[in-house]
Amino acid sequence: MSPDKLDLVRSIPAEWERADFRSVSWAHPEIEYVVVGGPEPGTWRGLAEMKASVRAFMSAWQDYGIEAQHYRELDDERVLVLVQLSGRGRTSGLEIRQTQAQGAEVWRGRGGKVVRLVLYWHRDQALGELGLAS
Repeated sequence: MSPDKLDLVRSIPAEWERADFRSVSWAHPEIEYVVVGGPEPGTWRGLAEMKASVRAFMSAWQDYGIEAQHYRELDDERVLVLVQLSGRGRTSGLEIRQTQAQGAEVWRGRGGKVVRLVLYWHRDQALGELGLAS
């Protein structure tokens, strides 16, 4: 992956660490957004579906956050980001950190935009699907 694509991917979790999930300027209009595991798994296509999914998910959490811990280039289009999830369920009171929620994200970039984003609730599942040791 070219340095500018890696910089793009690095900039997005930096915003998310500040709990700023508003910007989607990084996303291709026809992005494929996939959530694997967690309370609301699924696949959404396009900016409108991705934003609706994120809004619905975020409404269930208080102080939700994502902290990027490690970046790894997988090939010229994909970057793996290992993340720590945090937050508290608005209804349940569940603290995500108590569940050891270490996730992963696989970002696929093309033409200066992210065309596919896969969020894994469980890091080991992502590493297994990618053929990487945990």
